[in-house]
Amino acid sequence: MKKIELVDGPIAVDAIVKECHDEHCGAVSVFLGTTRRWTRGVETAYLEYDAYRDMAIAKMHELADEAVRRWNPQCVVIVHRLGRVDIGEASVLIAVACPHRAEALAACHW
Repeated sequence: MKKIELVDGPIAVDAIVKECHDEHCGAVSVFLGTTRRWTRGVETAYLEYDAYRDMAIAKMHELADEAVRRWNPQCVVIVHRLGRVDIGEASVLIAVACPHRAEALAACHW
């Protein structure tokens, strides 16, 4: 399964991770990017994301396709939030399910 999505509200982390799980896989690796309060001593109030949707979706598909080519996961999910993202909220979720953890971790990290 491959799922690529841009969302305008909160990312449904638990539902996406559950959806990515596959009975043939022993590992689901997840990266959750969140808005942090401080960056190099500068305080952040919130982040605001905007995108040219068609181009962003195409690039996200390219990344997912390359992960499939390299590690052959059963599931790749990339979800990126648009709009305002407050401190502590998720802006990006990447989930990868593979039979073994080394491949799942490598694909998610890449």
